[in-house]
Amino acid sequence: MASLAAAEPPAPRAASRSPGLGPSRSGSERRSNAADPAQDAQSRSVDLNHVIALLGDSGSEDLEKEQLKTLKKVVKHFENGFPLQDIAQITDVLNLCADKMYEQEAFTEPLCELIKLFGLPFQKRKSSDEANYSVEVSQSITHLGYLMSIQSSQVRIQICKSVVNFFNTELPGKLLSGYQPTSPNYKIRMAEIGGLAEILVLSLTLVENQLTEKLWVLKALQHLSISGESCEQMVNVQGARRLCLCLNGADPSGQLLFRSSDILWNLLEKVSKEEVVNQLRSLECVHALKEAFVELVCGFRHCDHQLRNDLLVIATLLAESPAVPLIESGFAKILIVLATCTEVKLPNPLVKGFKLTYSYEDFEMKKLLFNIIGILSKDPSSAQLFSENHVIPALLYYVKQNQRSAFPDWSAAQYEELQLHALAVLASVAPVLVDKYLSCQANTLLLVFLEWCISQDPFFGRGNSFHGTGGRGTKLAQMRYSLRVLRSVVALYNDAVNSNLCDQGAISQLLDILKYAADVAKEKESIALLEIQADILFILSVLCEDDNNRKELFSCEGIDILVSYLKMDPTRLCSGIGHNCLLLSALDCLWSCVIGCFLAEESFIEKQGVFLLLDLLAVRDNNLCNIILGILVEFSDNPKTVLHMSIWRGKRDRTAANVLVQLWRQEEQDLGVKRDQNGKIVDPKRPVVTSFQRQQKVIPVPACCPSFSVMEISESIRAKIYSLFWKLGFENLPGLSAKDVVTLAIIQHYIDFKVGEVWSEISAEIKEEFRPVTSDERALKLISEVSENTGRMVLGLQNEALERQHNQEIKEEKKIYKEIQATQVQKEMIDKSWQNFLARTSNYEALKKAKMHQKTLIEASRSKAKLHNGPEHSTDIPNLHTTVAPGRCVTVEGLCQEGLRADTDPAGSKSTVGRAIRNNQKDKTLDSVKKKSVPVE
Repeated sequence: MASLAAAEPPAPRAASRSPGLGPSRSGSERRSNAADPAQDAQSRSVDLNHVIALLGDSGSEDLEKEQLKTLKKVVKHFENGFPLQDIAQITDVLNLCADKMYEQEAFTEPLCELIKLFGLPFQKRKSSDEANYSVEVSQSITHLGYLMSIQSSQVRIQICKSVVNFFNTELPGKLLSGYQPTSPNYKIRMAEIGGLAEILVLSLTLVENQLTEKLWVLKALQHLSISGESCEQMVNVQGARRLCLCLNGADPSGQLLFRSSDILWNLLEKVSKEEVVNQLRSLECVHALKEAFVELVCGFRHCDHQLRNDLLVIATLLAESPAVPLIESGFAKILIVLATCTEVKLPNPLVKGFKLTYSYEDFEMKKLLFNIIGILSKDPSSAQLFSENHVIPALLYYVKQNQRSAFPDWSAAQYEELQLHALAVLASVAPVLVDKYLSCQANTLLLVFLEWCISQDPFFGRGNSFHGTGGRGTKLAQMRYSLRVLRSVVALYNDAVNSNLCDQGAISQLLDILKYAADVAKEKESIALLEIQADILFILSVLCEDDNNRKELFSCEGIDILVSYLKMDPTRLCSGIGHNCLLLSALDCLWSCVIGCFLAEESFIEKQGVFLLLDLLAVRDNNLCNIILGILVEFSDNPKTVLHMSIWRGKRDRTAANVLVQLWRQEEQDLGVKRDQNGKIVDPKRPVVTSFQRQQKVIPVPACCPSFSVMEISESIRAKIYSLFWKLGFENLPGLSAKDVVTLAIIQHYIDFKVGEVWSEISAEIKEEFRPVTSDERALKLISEVSENTGRMVLGLQNEALERQHNQEIKEEKKIYKEIQATQVQKEMIDKSWQNFLARTSNYEALKKAKMHQKTLIEASRSKAKLHNGPEHSTDIPNLHTTVAPGRCVTVEGLCQEGLRADTDPAGSKSTVGRAIRNNQKDKTLDSVKKKSVPVE
């Protein structure tokens, strides 16, 4: 504050800065730019340069009277507000008047009157005046704040009143001729630029023992705190700490506490919350906040209850910072006792005189106290406070059926909200006090409560609160938060907690609840239902892990539920409401509750579980691939798993080997492994090294620490894919293309390459620190050559596979070309036959020539041997009047006893054949019947 008291007013400005006033003391000279006679006369009435010069003189009493008279004249002249062009000179007048006040108290009243005029809107001629005179105005308001250093209560209060009037948008009764008021927010903006809020915060030290002045300063700061920039200025001068220390000042009216807390609220809303909390983290500030809160707890007025809740919110924000000494100050204990006093009903002197009225403010206080308990649970040092003040029993008070007799003082909606809030806080507190949790039989209460949640008891949740979202008309909200409590304690992997749950039949009950939630979700899905199912699956995973008896109990009903989850449509994983978390929970449950138990594994495989896992793997979701591959590796010890993987077929007839090879290629692409366009090895020396490994320098590590090559095995999925192929085999795998075979050659020798990597790292570490002996160097070189030769050998196999594929493609291409060629030849023959046909039908000579050629061919086809006593058959068909060849078949019937008889159908139809067959069937005495179809050329 010394800087504020030492601030000096600026030197008087030149008369040229006041263009509206003339320099003549007698007023004989006029302004050259007068707008009209009335305005000119008004300008002549007060000469600010004369006033400044007059105040600068000192002497007799007559001069002082003249000065006071002149100041009154100035106040009268500017009674409707200061013009912007005169602000600089008015500031000089204020500073001179303030100097005079130190000598004569008579100047106090004129000074206050001038300060009062600052509360009126400034006057402007043109719209551009606001921007043109912004520097002068902001400096003037700054100097107005500096006047707080004057040891005068009247002046200080008037300054604060004027600042408060900055926010008054009412216009004055009269305006100067030719002027109009500035915009309503102009002064506020100038106050921000001038740093008025910072000056007023510093002035709190000057008015520490003057209650009235302090209240006016706080009122002015309260108005200024609606601006974010002013709040930042307050924080820059430790405003939050200064205001917090004002909370406990003696003030019968309560205004001091109200205004200080309101400003703190605005600081927390408009400035960096971390910075404000950092200023309030001192033990002194926490004590001040505690004392103010305790004073309000026993208040009976409505405003006391509201202010009490405001301080609770501030305390909540402080509790979120571990560095705030809430526990050391005793404030945390008071808050915990208040939160639990109505449930545990134990007398405590800390809350003597406190009475819960069950009003809306008390309801809000109850929720705020629960919330603070949840925040304090993150601090391990609060566990003792929770235990001493019976927090667990108080929260378990709400773990019971929602019956009207259980909450006579709260409304049904309020009780439900408190119940859900208590369950949410219990999920945070229970892991901190496990022993207390078990001693209160919390598991039993929660299981009974969950049984009520799925019962047919007619209860309809209101769903009005944050915690009740998605539970309107049902008990889903209660089920959701009860399961959160169980999940929080089960996640501790505490044998006592888990055994206590299992001994009470939790596994069977949870499976029933899971089926109930799944059935409800089929009708209408929601985030709450998906979270309920995911939490149950997690709880079952922890309970059944490493215990075959529990796994067998789970397999009786749980396998069918898991299979139903694995049949989930993969497109729903991107729904955004939690299907992906549900599926991951189901896979985790499968790993923990099925694998390792022979009966459970057999049941899962028989229900086509391996097929479902491969269906999900074929989707190639990066979040699922790793866990699915791990599950398949665990299942692969069962021979049936390998058989199912071999016969599985996916979309477009994909095989398991094809899916695994594609996953390998995708993984190598993500890891930045060097491959050419065909997937072949690029660097035979380091064929499976990732881009991250290539960037790492040689860092010697202890023998107990894994190297980068070893850590990469556990982080990527390549080792799992290799393990599955080791079970499936590397030969005669169906559904693989040539590119797949190229990748498979790398997979087959993955372990060899990783061994070479490890030896390469060992060699680099050895050479980094010292030179190995000759034998060791020769051994390292030999190992390196073996690894490189393996890479070259695999590269050769890849080339052979690609070459075979290339040769096969050439063969197929030739085959297709021959088929095309044969098709073309056939087409040409058909075209030639058609041309011949056209020639025979349109040219008689061509027909005769064709006939002669036909006869020649027939004669050439006859047997040279003569048939004794055989008839001669003519190839001509009598009475034929067509120009085309007859039908392709003729019927020839021969009788052994009567010789040969030939019947021909002139039309070449099939009726002749039919008659011959029927005649032969009727003649049972014939020794033999011979049918023969002779093609006719």
